Amino acid sequence: MPITPSQEEVAKNLLAEFNLGCDAHRTEHVYRVYVTTFLGFGGNAARQRYEESIVAKTEVENRLLGKHTGETSETPYLDPCLPLDIVDEIQHNGKTLLLRGTGDFHRCRVLIQPFMNKTNETQSSLNGVYQPPIDYQNSEFYGFSEFYYCTEDVLRMGGNYNVTKYTNAAKSYCATKWTTLKERFDRGLYASHADLHRLKYQCFKSAWMHEVFHVGFSFPENYRNLKTALLVYDKEVQWTLGAILYRTRFLPLRDIQQENFKANHYHWRGFSFVYNHYLFLVCFLVVLLSILLYLLRLRRIHHRMPRSMSSSALWMEGGGAALKIPGTP
Repeated sequence: MPITPSQEEVAKNLLAEFNLGCDAHRTEHVYRVYVTTFLGFGGNAARQRYEESIVAKTEVENRLLGKHTGETSETPYLDPCLPLDIVDEIQHNGKTLLLRGTGDFHRCRVLIQPFMNKTNETQSSLNGVYQPPIDYQNSEFYGFSEFYYCTEDVLRMGGNYNVTKYTNAAKSYCATKWTTLKERFDRGLYASHADLHRLKYQCFKSAWMHEVFHVGFSFPENYRNLKTALLVYDKEVQWTLGAILYRTRFLPLRDIQQENFKANHYHWRGFSFVYNHYLFLVCFLVVLLSILLYLLRLRRIHHRMPRSMSSSALWMEGGGAALKIPGTP
């Protein structure tokens, strides 16, 4: 189905065009990049929204049905997105809601699907954001950050993504008792940078990543050209690169450079004006001070001249009297 005019207008705002050619050789290498962001759809933010929904749902049920779910360790909220038999808690408005994991990967997937905020519109992804058509047969994608950590830190499946293997590994992890997972962690069987926070929420994040990829971004289940990675050509790739592209999508980089140059030039002109103004004032004060010192010196010399002349006259008179020979006229 062709996209509507409104979708086409949205699509233009999500496209950034870059020319990596060379002006000296008059070559052009133009790339049109689809750039967008999905704030609130990362693993940690999604878990927070999920927990907030649990709190709201539990409070309503406890109030209307007279239940006490999550209030004591004997009546915890059963969370399928936590590993089997783990005990966790949620702090909300000074109250504590107790959880116990049931480790049901498929049930967890069902519960988190509404958080994708998918719409019925074609060519849309997470939160109804426009997504251009993808030729899945001739495309290759890389998953970074959480996509990589989620597959590698605990499941040790970083690299080529296979939905069947990934689903089986995630399902097995969720269904494993927390005491066993903790024992494996203590033995150093997971990645060196994996911590207890990763172990605790790996089940949720495994389900979340699966749903984002296949439901949110609509990648087919049999897609084989996804690689999760931390490095590309020995360079770490993070979300910050995408953020830069997202922020610069409206203006070509050369325009941004020109604007920065104008701003810096204007700043320099203002600085130069102030600097020259003060420099002129300093020079004027130095010249004025020199003139005053010169006048004071002339005044001192003028006052000393009569005294010097009087002393000389007296010395001459005294000297003349001393040179007189007795008896001479």
